[in-house]
Amino acid sequence: MRRRAFIAVLSGAMAGWPLITRAQLAAKPLTIGFLGSSTPAAMSGWTAAFVQRLRELGWIEGRTVAIEYRWGEGRYERYKEIADEFVRLKVDVIVTYGTPPSKAAKQASAVIPIVFAAAADPVGSGLVSSLARPGGNITGLSLQQSDSVGKKLELLREVVTDLRRLALMGNLSNPSSVLEIEEVKTAAKRLGIEIVPLDIRRAEDISPAFDALSGRAEALYVSTEPLVFTNINRINTLALGLRLPTIYNGKEYIEQGGLMSYGPNYPDLFRRAADFVDKILRGAKPGDFPVEQPTKFDFAINLTTAKALGLTIPPSLLARADAVIE
Repeated sequence: MRRRAFIAVLSGAMAGWPLITRAQLAAKPLTIGFLGSSTPAAMSGWTAAFVQRLRELGWIEGRTVAIEYRWGEGRYERYKEIADEFVRLKVDVIVTYGTPPSKAAKQASAVIPIVFAAAADPVGSGLVSSLARPGGNITGLSLQQSDSVGKKLELLREVVTDLRRLALMGNLSNPSSVLEIEEVKTAAKRLGIEIVPLDIRRAEDISPAFDALSGRAEALYVSTEPLVFTNINRINTLALGLRLPTIYNGKEYIEQGGLMSYGPNYPDLFRRAADFVDKILRGAKPGDFPVEQPTKFDFAINLTTAKALGLTIPPSLLARADAVIE
């Protein structure tokens, strides 16, 4: 009798232990499903920042936590496939990057906690009901993508002083890209800049878009998008071939040959996403955490690309850059 009572008390106590403690007693560690919207190579710096922060918080990959990586490679049909697979695997939390993968995860499960490391407009896209009270099973970090549009156009005009026609590349099947594109059009109109739209929905659309662009623009604005990130080398090569200065949302894009970027520091966003994951794995509910916004922004310039384009970057602009690639 006393033995049964002791077991009952022990079982009740274990139910109240933090999730990490119970996981350590179990044979199988807790599992993170990492839905990478692009490729392992493209996102390597971001995943490294995420894993390093988890380690600092006590989650050692392969020991106290397992991470199942899956890669969408910019193909939208893959996001649903991966999200459904994570549901079948019964992962403990799903980590995503970008609006379409995050929406795919949310549609796949209303139970598994979801953390988006970055999403352009979480409220407008329907990911959360509000930034302060996301509710449901999802939370994360907002990119403030549309908010930085005016700043990027100003920076571009400091280099391309005679800018009158701006090519605008984006994926109209991505709701967050649509929001950014509309913001660019509004800002360009105020500045008297004509927009030349380039709609891409698949990797196969990129080369034809550049073929049709020749001679029609003085610079290129590229909307942040998993399809773009996956094909960034090709986009930068084609832009350079047409002698088009480019501006992006993150320095990772210009490390591959773009001219300039202004936007959030992505490794920092992924480190902060790990903080969300840590709390959730310890038993917290994602809907209780407000969606956070970027606190660290980078302005970067690629001088090698500037030289190839025959452009001179004003010293005042160089002085303001957080990173200069030579």
